[in-house]
Amino acid sequence: MRTPRSAISFLITAWVVLLGAGATRAALITPLSEEVSVIERVSFALSSRTGHTIVRIHTTGKVDAFSEARSGETGTWSIVLFRTSLSPDRQLDASIGPVSAYRLDEADGQVELRLTVQEGTEAPTVYRDGASTDILVAVPPPRPGMPTPVNTEQAAGRWRLDTVVIDAGHGGKDSGAVGHRGLREKDIVLSVAKKLGAYLEELLDVNVVYTREDDTFIPLHERGRLANEAGGKLFISLHTNSARSAQAHGAETFFVGLHKTEAARQVMEKENEVIQLEDDPTVYEAFRGPRLIQHTLTQSGYIRQSEALASIIQGQFTDRVGRRNRGVKQAGFYVLWSASMPAVLVELGFITNPDEARFLASDDGQTYLASAIFRSVREFKDAYERGLHLTLSNP
Repeated sequence: MRTPRSAISFLITAWVVLLGAGATRAALITPLSEEVSVIERVSFALSSRTGHTIVRIHTTGKVDAFSEARSGETGTWSIVLFRTSLSPDRQLDASIGPVSAYRLDEADGQVELRLTVQEGTEAPTVYRDGASTDILVAVPPPRPGMPTPVNTEQAAGRWRLDTVVIDAGHGGKDSGAVGHRGLREKDIVLSVAKKLGAYLEELLDVNVVYTREDDTFIPLHERGRLANEAGGKLFISLHTNSARSAQAHGAETFFVGLHKTEAARQVMEKENEVIQLEDDPTVYEAFRGPRLIQHTLTQSGYIRQSEALASIIQGQFTDRVGRRNRGVKQAGFYVLWSASMPAVLVELGFITNPDEARFLASDDGQTYLASAIFRSVREFKDAYERGLHLTLSNP
């Protein structure tokens, strides 16, 4: 009698657990996939709230099983990813924080990540990223009183804001809000995005990545993935607002978090409802419940920076463009959760207000708005690269 495929999968999975039992207390196991996951990149980010260094292992597919971090030689921790391989074109970013060096070794269908850390660094935590197939390793800061080595070359690379990702909201079958005289949100934000990108490339000498450059529909979680894969240091999502009242007007900028007002909730729900047009809305279940808590750890280091940038943008809109300032707000936008970098969502104005719609549709209006955001990025970049991004004041 042939053994059912599900039973074979279970036996192999159980064997993997037993194989790793001597090295770790447990391994996180899921049913085996058909494909071997490939590691394409290792990147680093710092959580300003917790002080953890987040090591992101970028993979092409879901990793079936991985071990907890285990102690090796003095000052090293090792994590094993089962049924994985290394891409020949893999990108290995410079390490930061207490991680002074690392290496990847592939053998027998698995990859071992070895982290060399500063003295006094406790065991890292390993978990899945709720928004992608990546594996995340949270390395805690060294115990107080331990000396901190300085690597000036790594520090210079870490503090250089060299890639900005511009996300023109909606697109394709998703027109976004439709306002005065049939004006469509997707058209306005794409035009502003291209103007902003041109300013950043020509005047700030940064690499600009667009999530879309034409009338294409891109799922929300894919926009963040594109930003992460491009090595983005800043994510700006552009939108226009709408309201039942034609009198509503003004601009507002959001950063990710729990909404604190009913108005913020309504804007969030309008922007998030686009997932109903996507092939698989169930992927957003990762943004709720216990998995959201783990994902928040990777975002916490960027929230203060995101809030600071949002404040600068609103100030520019008020002082330079004469827009009504509706404030800096936070809400759980799916498109922002997916971006592992400082990220903001800008509502440029109300497309349902006749006067504001004319301004949004005009070349002058779009130029003013793009210029204001450009100046905001320039100010933020200057503070960021001087290491002052954590001291930018709240609004």
